[in-house]
Amino acid sequence: MTEPRPTIPPATAGRHALRIANCSGFYGDRLSAAREMVEGGPIDVLTGDYLAELTMLILWKAKQRDPDAGYAVSFLAQTQDVLGACLERGIKIVVNAGGLNPGGLARRVGELAALGGLHPVIAHVEGDDLLGRLTELQSQGHEFAHLATGQPLAEAGVQPVTANAYLGAWGITEALKAGADVVICGRVTDASLVVGPAAWAFDWAPDDWDALAGAVTAGHIIECGAQATGGNFSFFTEIADPVHPGFPIAEMHPDGSCVITKHQGTGGAVTVETVTAQLLYEIDRPAYLNPDVVARFDTLRLTQAAPDRVAVTGARGEPAPQTLKVCLNHRGGYRASFTLVLTGLDIDAKAEFAKASLLDAIGGPDRFAAVDFRLVRQEDGARLTMTVKDPDEHKAGRELFTAVAETGLSGYPGLHLEHASPRASEYGVYWPALLTADCVRQWAVLPDGRRIEAPRPPTTPVRRSASTRPAPGPRDAAPSGPTVRAPLGSLIGARSGDKGGDAHVGLWARTDEAYAWLRTFLDTGRLRRLLPEAEHLPVRRYELANLRAVNFVVHGLLGDGVAASTRPDPQAKALGEFLRSCPVDIPAALLGE
Repeated sequence: MTEPRPTIPPATAGRHALRIANCSGFYGDRLSAAREMVEGGPIDVLTGDYLAELTMLILWKAKQRDPDAGYAVSFLAQTQDVLGACLERGIKIVVNAGGLNPGGLARRVGELAALGGLHPVIAHVEGDDLLGRLTELQSQGHEFAHLATGQPLAEAGVQPVTANAYLGAWGITEALKAGADVVICGRVTDASLVVGPAAWAFDWAPDDWDALAGAVTAGHIIECGAQATGGNFSFFTEIADPVHPGFPIAEMHPDGSCVITKHQGTGGAVTVETVTAQLLYEIDRPAYLNPDVVARFDTLRLTQAAPDRVAVTGARGEPAPQTLKVCLNHRGGYRASFTLVLTGLDIDAKAEFAKASLLDAIGGPDRFAAVDFRLVRQEDGARLTMTVKDPDEHKAGRELFTAVAETGLSGYPGLHLEHASPRASEYGVYWPALLTADCVRQWAVLPDGRRIEAPRPPTTPVRRSASTRPAPGPRDAAPSGPTVRAPLGSLIGARSGDKGGDAHVGLWARTDEAYAWLRTFLDTGRLRRLLPEAEHLPVRRYELANLRAVNFVVHGLLGDGVAASTRPDPQAKALGEFLRSCPVDIPAALLGE
């Protein structure tokens, strides 16, 4: 077994920047990205984010089939591609691909490395998995109350199958200090993959709030891979080569500032707007909570320093929160969906006819635990999807399929099914909760068995200080005069996504004048009118003037989250683009008319 060997951080070896690259934004991202980042130019650290709330459930299912599984298998193939080159060039690898079994993945990487004659020091980080401690913690008074409903876990009568705290970066830092070449984590926050190496390289202390906030900012920007380099970008038609964008790199500096870039000659683009779009992605409020620091995104400044180079400065941090977020998942039951095509005349009447026929066939809406209908209009007609949920797999599968099939010749004219299956699929339910940070300990586990406990960040009540006041943004008066009916997206970009059952959408303006109009025009009332689904849901709105942006959180739009949602877009990925397509009254002066 290779012994850990302390290493000299690049920054203390005469380097003034640490080049941290990303090669994965989710489990299933571009497999070749690791090789592209290692071979495409100089980097110091290769990171990859593989985990989402849904991924933890997927990994749990894999572990039911094979107790030695529970990690992102795709990382093994990527490691085979690049491990030799990384060791030769001194590139550290830091990923959260360990999922529910970081120790198991560390062993598998070691086995693969040995087959190739390589002997890396592979560490892993533990402490996030709380499943075996739930009873103990509940007996101590920790309720694991649902963040949206406030219901304590014990009152819900469910049994979690996964329970993972979102850890911070100090376990990664300790592993690198001890000489690790590869650090494999479970459920650390996405940004921790950047914060950990930066804290190691620049020898930051746990209370270097501003520097840590800068690293959280950089980590958030590059965590989703090509979303920072032109992927999922509202104005994609302006990018010269959008098809195969390069993955992002954060050049970190000792004060926490950074430059976001990509390898030369790769596709996509790095602009103030591509970085803005990713900064707004799923952030909730401008005070962005991470386990190690609260990063104030309303203090940031973005500057186009050169082509494909965006400088990110001004990050301010506040003490770490006193609680950690915990991701629990439990089994929800079974569900099945059927999609009927409606064409020709009388679409609304046909849809009502179809609903009545289907409800009659299944014995009424109370026959199943839940019945949901969704009508989506299209140019050639409409699609009506019925989804049912029930604890009984046979009932939600074969029994439902038989009932729907029986309506085939007695329904609306032109009836045909676009999607139908006699098999129901099991789904899980995401249960987000908070836990006092002092209840969770984090260790870096080295290949010799040594366990190094990570320091706990100081946690104090968050107080607003002069250093964390929002950066002043444009305060021009909104243009007046004649208006033109045009899509909101004529002026405004958007990026949207999910956090459990909540939908998040950030919208930014391209000019100061357009922002002056946006911030006065788009309030919560108008958002509800543009998005009728949100009419009776709580909506929170935040301004980030320095980014010329407003951010909305629509609580409950996605039900119980992506794994259980019956919404056609269960992760709200298309919500931003839908809003951009909505016609609104825009001052003609802003459109040049």
